[in-house]
Amino acid sequence: MRTYKIFIIILLIFQITGCATHQNKDPLENFNRAVYKFNDVADNAIIKPVSKGYKNIAPKFVVKGINNFFNNIRDVITIINELLQGKVEYAANDTGRVLVNSTIGLLGFVDVHSISGGERRKEDFGQTLGSWGFGEGCYLVLPVLGPSTARDAIGSLGNYMGGDAWYNVTVRNDTQFFSDFDYYASKGVEGVDFRAKNFDDINNLEENSIDFYASVKSLYLQDRRKKILNATGSTQTQNDSDWEEIE
Repeated sequence: MRTYKIFIIILLIFQITGCATHQNKDPLENFNRAVYKFNDVADNAIIKPVSKGYKNIAPKFVVKGINNFFNNIRDVITIINELLQGKVEYAANDTGRVLVNSTIGLLGFVDVHSISGGERRKEDFGQTLGSWGFGEGCYLVLPVLGPSTARDAIGSLGNYMGGDAWYNVTVRNDTQFFSDFDYYASKGVEGVDFRAKNFDDINNLEENSIDFYASVKSLYLQDRRKKILNATGSTQTQNDSDWEEIE
């Protein structure tokens, strides 16, 4: 039944991917702005205050350790996607990263690999679909999760179909050691950690944006396109009219 529901969700999202046109790159803007407002209320009421307290109270080494821990879990997703994209050498290197950080690095709380000069890469299923030639489709704002595209939303389903090791050992295989609560609690902590890490940047962007929704959309799409092309360089906000449509 769960697989069937996921299949239906994928079909619905593929329907959404056909709605983007050259004339309107954000055909769901009214819906997106409504979800954005909901997310903004949730952020100001809960996430922002908690993140601010976490940022100000927690010792820096604790914040860094928690960030390293979640990055180590996420590195498994990166390895899978590097293999799917044919980046075998990168996958081998990052497998070594996970092994070193999970053992010598105390379950990833210490990023021994980076301290030794190693480079951390991040790949996900949305990037893999992009590298395979799938168009990004409509821009989407998801409840709580924030900015996305139809392609990235489809890609994120890969985590729940076996691509996320942490999801597999908690939600999919509930045991005496791990349960659904462990997964969702960790995601909550990860979200707070992300918000705290980007606290000042997000506030500065919001304060200096005429339209914060448009600024976030611009930065998100630029960043995703840059990652798919494995490009380097900074991103900056710009108007939709400045975009070239990427199919």
